Amino acid sequence: MEEFSGKTIILGVTGGIAAYKVVELASRWTQAGARVRTLMTPAATKFVTPLTFAAVTRQPALSEIWRTDLDSGKPEHIETGFDADAFVVAPATADFIARAAAGFGNDIVTVSWLAYDGPTIIAPAMNDKMWAHPSVARNLSVLREWGVTVVEPGSGHLACGSVGPGRLAELDDIETAVARHLG
Repeated sequence: MEEFSGKTIILGVTGGIAAYKVVELASRWTQAGARVRTLMTPAATKFVTPLTFAAVTRQPALSEIWRTDLDSGKPEHIETGFDADAFVVAPATADFIARAAAGFGNDIVTVSWLAYDGPTIIAPAMNDKMWAHPSVARNLSVLREWGVTVVEPGSGHLACGSVGPGRLAELDDIETAVARHLG
């Protein structure tokens, strides 16, 4: 965990049930000495509140695009990534993956990612049928071509009742992938 000490990580949280697991990652990284800046899509706030992430990171969790950083006067979605060492999106839903691959910037996570030019790590999580859809594979291929690291989902019981691939990767596996970029 020493790789996290003194680092700044942008944590993009999108709207999947696995969002509750990501609170633990934010807490671990903060305890290891990282500054974790949490960005949440509107759908993510339906699963976990910004206050939860703010409590474990001691940083405000942002869920809106149109806010101005009071110190610099710049839009916060642009300013957020200037000093970040990594941008992590977990869970990365099929919707986020499609919008990122198409270059859409219609929420705080995608617009901040578009303004970021450092290492990006995503941890997809979705229904097994969604995971198997050709469009998801195509969009992931585009992101990989751009240098995005994809932490493959696990297989097992899914929130929808199915059993198969699509579960959020184990937190240790996500952490290892992020640590590789920080170290």
